[in-house]
Amino acid sequence: MSASGGTKAIVAALGANLAIAVAKFVAFAFSGSSSMLAEGVHSIADSGNQGLLLLGGKKAKRAATEEHPFGYGRERYVYGFLVSIVLFTIGGVFALYEGYEKIHEPHGLDNWYWPVGVLLFAVIAEGFSFRTALKESNELRGKQSWVQFIRRAKAPELPVVLLEDFGALIGLVLALCGVGLTLATGNGIWDGIGTMCIGALLVLIALVLAAETKSLLLGEAAGPEQVAKIREAVVDGDTVTRVIHMRTLHLGPEELLVAAKVAVEHDDTAREVADAINAAEERIRAAVPIARVIYLEPDIYDEATAANGADPAKSPGGR
Repeated sequence: MSASGGTKAIVAALGANLAIAVAKFVAFAFSGSSSMLAEGVHSIADSGNQGLLLLGGKKAKRAATEEHPFGYGRERYVYGFLVSIVLFTIGGVFALYEGYEKIHEPHGLDNWYWPVGVLLFAVIAEGFSFRTALKESNELRGKQSWVQFIRRAKAPELPVVLLEDFGALIGLVLALCGVGLTLATGNGIWDGIGTMCIGALLVLIALVLAAETKSLLLGEAAGPEQVAKIREAVVDGDTVTRVIHMRTLHLGPEELLVAAKVAVEHDDTAREVADAINAAEERIRAAVPIARVIYLEPDIYDEATAANGADPAKSPGGR
């Protein structure tokens, strides 16, 4: 996995979640807090998610085969989607169920200092993990807002870790509120309500992740800036005079397919056209290094054909 895959952030989150999960289950055993149990399962689910992301990154490195000629880069999208399913089913649904049970059969907390102490420890550990994810994301985010970064990022790992860590921190605050209100009122129903809120939060995050990774699985084009650079790189003003139409597709976070029909001068020889196409491919790779699979088809541009086309804006020219 490349650096842009956020390996450091994933490993930091994995270590934090494993330590937190153990602490939460110990606190549940001594206190009987359903919030602690839900949070413990949440941390186990998050640990499994980070393991899936690391596995997806490893599998994505496999070389292309005859059966998969474009390689396995999209394995990272597959495992990113699996993460959203795991978070929904194990984390969110379990927390909702546990909260429902606690509301219907409330009971107080034993040894209250266990859950409070563990939650405070978890806030510190999750904060460290979240800080690492923010630092790595800022290197790629540029001028984008956080919402834009999560929606537009082609590598699924950092948005997944960011949302997981953010959700974990909010969940810990909810758990603290549930435990605190239970201690203040002596009514265990507040612990159940806190657990239900944690479940609803996890389900919401899972749905957002599922929507974004599904879009990546279906196939997303290059960003507007990359498309503009490719268009500019193709045309040399001599043999290649314009881009008639072009399609781009991410084969993986760091691998882009470019297919375009380009206009060439009608009196150029086959050798001149071939040399111009090869030169255009080199310029594209220099402008957008992740453009590794490029197919350029030469054609003669015809304004009359373009004007009369079914959709001139999308596919003008060509005979």
